[in-house]
Amino acid sequence: MPLEIAKLSKRFGNNWVLRDVEFTAAEGRVFGVCGATASGKTTLLKAIAGKAKLNGGSVTLDGHDLAMVRPKERGVSFLTSHETARIFGLIAGSPKGSSGERQLKAFDEAISNSGKVLLLDDPFSQMDESLRQECFVKLRRAARSRDRIVIFATSDFEQLASVADKATILAGSYIVQTGTPQDIYENPETVAAAFVSGHNNLFEARRLTSTDAGLPEFHTIDGGHRLFAQAVEKNRLGAINKNMTLAIRPEQISMSMGASFPEDNLLRAVVTGIKFGGATSLIEFDASGLKLETRVFRVVGLSVGDECMLGLPPHRIVILKS
Repeated sequence: MPLEIAKLSKRFGNNWVLRDVEFTAAEGRVFGVCGATASGKTTLLKAIAGKAKLNGGSVTLDGHDLAMVRPKERGVSFLTSHETARIFGLIAGSPKGSSGERQLKAFDEAISNSGKVLLLDDPFSQMDESLRQECFVKLRRAARSRDRIVIFATSDFEQLASVADKATILAGSYIVQTGTPQDIYENPETVAAAFVSGHNNLFEARRLTSTDAGLPEFHTIDGGHRLFAQAVEKNRLGAINKNMTLAIRPEQISMSMGASFPEDNLLRAVVTGIKFGGATSLIEFDASGLKLETRVFRVVGLSVGDECMLGLPPHRIVILKS
């Protein structure tokens, strides 16, 4: 049976860290919790483990309210980044000289000997990418082969997307979105979810069309551009006299050196910066005051000061809730 979190709330003094947090984590799967620093991720894991007294809500496993079970008898294991670093000899006082194979075996044993629920609090932050990916494989295997419930908390959405089957975004003490990592990345619902889930172009705009329009049209506050956005439910559009936040990922913006381009939402822009990032590069643009970034695999024949045409496909422009 799954782990069910219902209306979970926790405060320190008058400061609410968690408010009415709800989600369900299934057996045999990895559930991700992503949030910025100090968003309440560690407090949430401690509450599940029985290490933090709740101010409301419940944690239920196999139909049993864990509030009625002593922490040591809950069948919940808690693995922190510090404990993981010791396993891999990444901090002072750790065993030295262990081979990578032995380190991975030690990690495999640690997660294999865990309880029904395994909680991981940003355990891979001190690892290089290669070692981290090997740990992800072992983590998924442990969850599936032993029907464990794994909850992995991190501020790094890319890590979460690599290992989690389902995820939730924690911001401002609330859960703001839950879904698959791909759903959250491609269709963030709030400004917080768009910010936490990876690099994004966020800009303010005001709606021009009625709620019945097939494609809502907006006027950007910076640059004064008229842009069409993806069709959404009417309750996502907000008031017509209220500024909304729109978002589009850098890799979803098309770029052309020509005078025309086969896309809607064409903007003329000037290159203001080029940031090399290994496999990809970010190109910074200024479109009459509207700052945008595009992500490309190669930068060929492009320099700061060059003028380009940018295409922002309407179905890629997401309307966000505040």
